[in-house]
Amino acid sequence: MMKRTPSPTSQIFTLALVLMLIIVGFISYTQSIWYPERLKAGLFGMPLPPRSFVPYLMIISEDFSSEVLPYDYRYFSGSSVAMGADDEKMEAIVAAFRHAWNAYVRDAMGCDEYHPISRTGENLTSSGGIGYTIVDAIDTIYLMGLRSEYEVARRWIETELSFNHSYPEVSTFETTIRVLGGLLSAHYLTSDILYLNHAEDLGRRLVVAFNTLSGLPHRTVNLGKPHSPQYSYITSLAEAGSLQLEFKYLAELTRNDTFWYKAEHAMSVIRDGLLPNGLAPTRIRIQQGTFQSSVVRLGSLADSYYEYLLKQFLQTMYNNATDGIAENLIQQTPEEHITYMAELDPQGRFLNSTPNSWNLGHRQEHLACFLAGSLMLGAVTSGSRNGHRMVSVPPKPHELTPRGLRDWKMGIDFLEGCMSTHDTKTGLAPEVAEFRAVDDANYAYDKDWFIPRTFSGVDRSPYEARYMLRPEIVESIFIAWRLTGDPRYREWAWNIFSSIQQHARIPTGGYGTVSDVDQVPARLLDKQETFFLSETLKYLYLTFCHSDVLPLQGKIRVREFQAC
Repeated sequence: MMKRTPSPTSQIFTLALVLMLIIVGFISYTQSIWYPERLKAGLFGMPLPPRSFVPYLMIISEDFSSEVLPYDYRYFSGSSVAMGADDEKMEAIVAAFRHAWNAYVRDAMGCDEYHPISRTGENLTSSGGIGYTIVDAIDTIYLMGLRSEYEVARRWIETELSFNHSYPEVSTFETTIRVLGGLLSAHYLTSDILYLNHAEDLGRRLVVAFNTLSGLPHRTVNLGKPHSPQYSYITSLAEAGSLQLEFKYLAELTRNDTFWYKAEHAMSVIRDGLLPNGLAPTRIRIQQGTFQSSVVRLGSLADSYYEYLLKQFLQTMYNNATDGIAENLIQQTPEEHITYMAELDPQGRFLNSTPNSWNLGHRQEHLACFLAGSLMLGAVTSGSRNGHRMVSVPPKPHELTPRGLRDWKMGIDFLEGCMSTHDTKTGLAPEVAEFRAVDDANYAYDKDWFIPRTFSGVDRSPYEARYMLRPEIVESIFIAWRLTGDPRYREWAWNIFSSIQQHARIPTGGYGTVSDVDQVPARLLDKQETFFLSETLKYLYLTFCHSDVLPLQGKIRVREFQAC
């Protein structure tokens, strides 16, 4: 009897059946790992879980031990498909930039700062400006494609910019992040040697600030001499730990190792004095290189230090800092469950005491909101299972380590908390918000946060209630949008921009500081901050650009407020 040879059709059918059985078996196995309770209802018999359902992931942690971590799938919503440009909103933001820039050029071209109500400018030295506004904003001008405005700014830098100013001394920190960082950013975007030559000149004048017994930089420096002062004894964490990006990049471009080593040594001094929880007080003795007993916070005097840890890829210091933030600073209000960033005050205790015994303050500055975006960016880089390669948009839970999952959730929650402070009459966030503590039985406000009001200055304006055109929240929104594609982030950005247009715009030109975000009509103070042009409008613009413009997958370099 002849053997029957299977027909091609039957062979294909058999192969398809085997593959189907393998797939079903694999699905059953993965369902038993990812959603064990589904097996109780059958593989396909379980209805979709409700929004509050929290499935469990089997995670292989960094030390290769297994952990089971809960996650809420709303933290991973979004899509990279719809991340194209919104031309109409981009044009509106460009028009706002022109409104601010043209007023400055009309009234104060070449001055470091601009006062739009009095239509005057002001310099930081008695012998002329050092480019605070122009150099700080030139990369935004370039990114927006404003050719004529760019030529005006470049021509001033080429013909007028000089650092031969002896009096008064300028802030080492502010001059580094605004002017040196601005020049380096412009060179990075354009490859124009003009900017690098000025950056090297300025760097040589600034680097003398590091000539101290400890290697920590003086707070001010005389650019004209150049020499550093002998009378500054205390500096801040931000001023000592936020110069590294600019000086290291300058070292890379000029092949001058001095810039690198001076900046790196200052960071090593800070590292040696950190608290056991990876955090640091805000004040440091310059000559001794030791911390003073002072408050631990993520706002003023400290914010950019923590931002630079990630951007320098200082993995251990960054991880230790985020662990300390998660354990000691991140808090949630009792009623509305708003996530906010608290402060730790030693109240005279020694720094070697346990930080858990320090007083917890529930005051949060607008400045601290940069951390929301940094946590999310850190989660998909240092918290990625793919090394420092970027993950999916939005990330898939299994792409993140346990620390990455924690920081991703913490960043999203904190950004939502920062957005809650925009719940004011103007729709703008105050400089300072105070949050309801869990144990505060005498709380007298109708929501879980309020604006503490300390009246100061000639106009008796409450400093804490001001909106100073700050960028930190819109920076975090930009990062969140790029990492998720969740449309709510563009909605938030547009709402903030619309509020700025309604309450801070001056019809004759420029934008002013809103004196009280809970007062309508808003009263404006006579100051247009340089970071409004260089940061706030830039991040708003990039939020509505196509995601190919300055992608986050590129290098993180150059300056405090630029992650490109």
